[in-house]
Amino acid sequence: MSRNFTFAAAALTALCAFGPAMAADEANVAPGLTYGGAPLGLHGADPVSLLDHGENAEGNASHAAAHDGVAYYFASEENLKAFEANPARYVPQYGGFCAFGVSVGKKFDGDPSFAAVMDDKLYVFLNEDVYKAYLKDEAGTITKAEENWSTIEHTAATDL
Repeated sequence: MSRNFTFAAAALTALCAFGPAMAADEANVAPGLTYGGAPLGLHGADPVSLLDHGENAEGNASHAAAHDGVAYYFASEENLKAFEANPARYVPQYGGFCAFGVSVGKKFDGDPSFAAVMDDKLYVFLNEDVYKAYLKDEAGTITKAEENWSTIEHTAATDL
């Protein structure tokens, strides 16, 4: 067996390990893989800082953890440990896609610069204008997004 084939087979096997979680754009991730083998979520922002402190802190690859096939970076070891203790609490809703976009049946990029916490859940939005639209009807937007997510979660963004 050639060395190149062995490497290619190993790389394909590693990628397939993350396949089910990433099928059809279930999570909004950066292209490529992190050192740990999973694509990066939340643009590298620290989800613990966003949820617990209301701050958009840039994470660092030296403090990284993966959950459901998505890598997250953290600003500190303390935040990493908080995430590892309860990852489901900290991951952004709707796979990190824009909550307002999901409310209208679309999967738009979610920018952690425009984030909100409601009922101890983290939501991200496409941009400032979309975030302002969300603020006009926060509960209504989230209700519509909740209704739509089960329908679009496993659909590729380009098919919506």
